[in-house]
Amino acid sequence: MASRLKLSPDGLKVLWPQPADDPNDPQNWTDFRKTVHLIIITMSAVVPDFDSGIGIASIFGLAQTYDTTSGVINDLTSNWSIFLLGWGGIFWVMLMRRYGRLPVLFWSQLFALAFLVAATLAPNLATFAGMRCLTAFFGTCPQVTGLYVVTDIFPFHLQARKLNIWTSGFVISPFLSPFVFGFLVARASWRWAYAIGSIYSAIVLFLIAFFMEETMYDRHLALKPLQISTGLRYRFETLIGVTGYKMAKYTPRWPEVLVASLDVAWRPQFFFVVLFEALVFGFSIGVNTTNVVFMGSSPPVGFGFSQYAVAVLLGEFIGRYVNEFIMDLHIRKNGGFFEAESRLWTCYLAMPLYICGFLTLGAGIQNLNETALIMGWGIAFVAITLNTVAVYAYCNDCFPRRAGEVSALLNFARSVGGFAVAYFQVPWATKSGALMVFGVETALVIGMFFIAVPMTQLKGSYFRARFAL
Repeated sequence: MASRLKLSPDGLKVLWPQPADDPNDPQNWTDFRKTVHLIIITMSAVVPDFDSGIGIASIFGLAQTYDTTSGVINDLTSNWSIFLLGWGGIFWVMLMRRYGRLPVLFWSQLFALAFLVAATLAPNLATFAGMRCLTAFFGTCPQVTGLYVVTDIFPFHLQARKLNIWTSGFVISPFLSPFVFGFLVARASWRWAYAIGSIYSAIVLFLIAFFMEETMYDRHLALKPLQISTGLRYRFETLIGVTGYKMAKYTPRWPEVLVASLDVAWRPQFFFVVLFEALVFGFSIGVNTTNVVFMGSSPPVGFGFSQYAVAVLLGEFIGRYVNEFIMDLHIRKNGGFFEAESRLWTCYLAMPLYICGFLTLGAGIQNLNETALIMGWGIAFVAITLNTVAVYAYCNDCFPRRAGEVSALLNFARSVGGFAVAYFQVPWATKSGALMVFGVETALVIGMFFIAVPMTQLKGSYFRARFAL
């Protein structure tokens, strides 16, 4: 039996899942073909938060155009679009389990592009707010598709490394648009910023339509259905969903699909870690939506910066292979066996950086110190990246056949966590000082870390055995 197992090219690792003897199995694709899909899905993952962040860079221009305040713009558009990012992910995962990854990704991005163009041309605030919220709901699909695609095409031992690339897309995307468009909006209309965002979305849609392929492949079917159409016709039918509709009889039924996310959410090996990630990532989203207010407001609340200074981002990735190194080390020390809880050791590296970053950021805002603000923001960003990759990899290892639901629930948790922060952060900082605000937020994150991570590492194997799917 061992001699029949398929190994990695270096012969050191057993491939899992074992590729089928079928050229249509995505696990059998060439490295180039897989890399193309990873690049496209990473570019796609940038779209939702990038589009949402355009409003952050444009907040003062929007307030001037629609004759209102930056606070109203923030509450009416930024916060609610973030909120709908979470709910959209759960909806799109249901469709992907029934009809495949490619058609759902294509149609969602097509509608998201149409709504973004409508927001660019919106004549009034009500229209703009509605179009921006719809853009978020439809645009969030790539943020839950990526985990599906990575697990569909890459074997287990490469998944953490590839997840690091994909998650970097949506982790950095909220910071990209303020960085890119802060300078532009100061000199031109905010509509130009949204027009450029529309062009980027159109490029991504083009790549999806002409270069992506369906990655869903059920290797558990005893009898594979015959492929009736071929060539360009098959390509077109797969893209628009005709093939997915025909194949739906082989996929889970609607009653199972509708409750699948809830069936994952309550399980203790998932719930506590995701609640921890919701605080970590949620506060970072809140910081991103309110930093522009801190920067643009007059002292003592903010720096009184012009919009030229809003375009500042310090980001740094530490250790692309950190998760892979921990995995290999754990396997060697554990007699060749892997346990999902080993992924969480990366969180112990991320949390000291998180404390340092958030406290430095709070002190920088309170004391109007530009260097401290930039340094704190950059260090916190590194910590969030490390933690998010570790949590995604852990949850995917716990539920390998529920990658879509895992991704949707994590997307929902971080979006809902960030949705609420912008409502209270600026008024609280005005009253008590930014250092207290960020200090309390850091304390909540660290408290949840000590509750969730050590307990999950100690009891995780029991949870997975007792509450397995």
